[in-house]
Amino acid sequence: MLGEGGVTDLKPWGRWATLGLGFIALFGGQLVAMTALVWWYKLSLTRLSDFAADGVLVTLTLYIGTTIQVALLVLMTRKRGAGTAVYLGLTLPRKRDLLLGVIAVVVFTAAADAIGRLFTDDHVTQFQLDIYRTANAAGWLPGLWLALVVVAPIGEETLFRGFLFRGWYRSARDTWVAIIATALLWALVHVQYNPYLIAQVFLYGLVLGWFRWKSGSTVTSMLLHGLVNFVGIVGTVIAVHT
Repeated sequence: MLGEGGVTDLKPWGRWATLGLGFIALFGGQLVAMTALVWWYKLSLTRLSDFAADGVLVTLTLYIGTTIQVALLVLMTRKRGAGTAVYLGLTLPRKRDLLLGVIAVVVFTAAADAIGRLFTDDHVTQFQLDIYRTANAAGWLPGLWLALVVVAPIGEETLFRGFLFRGWYRSARDTWVAIIATALLWALVHVQYNPYLIAQVFLYGLVLGWFRWKSGSTVTSMLLHGLVNFVGIVGTVIAVHT
């Protein structure tokens, strides 16, 4: 159908089916991960809050949940008789698009940090501090870094800028609807952050969505997402050690 948007002649799931199946993959992966960890660590119901504060549990949840989620999305794309790589936009980006994306992320991050300092001192949330400190205490920092910089971007971008974007982007007139909708849903699942950071996530989502559309590649948004998370972890390290 279109070139730079990355849409081909394949027939994606309908818009509502895309939304429903996407959330089945998301919450299915989370449910399997939490169930497995509750069983393995013999966690009681009163300790379920540990999932939001324990760096090891967060790391393992990302590994397990992302694996299940991506596997479900692959099965869903194959039900449409399409190649998974084509359906999810898993193509290598052009160097120019990737370079422009990196510049955009760096500029946006600097601007968001400067604006944030005018309104709040809470640049690093308690969630970020907790998972870093607990992972560090347990010797799991390398695993946490890998989960946040590599695993999470792969899982989230495969779902939001891959599967959902494909289902909602049919023609040029759908461009900003798909970009805004995926950015909004992506922001809303980041309930561990404060309102200011959730708003930032939404704006980052607009940037990632635009570059996914422009490059026709979900790999572009994965790499840029990984850069965003890397910067966030560096900020957490600075906050912890200063």
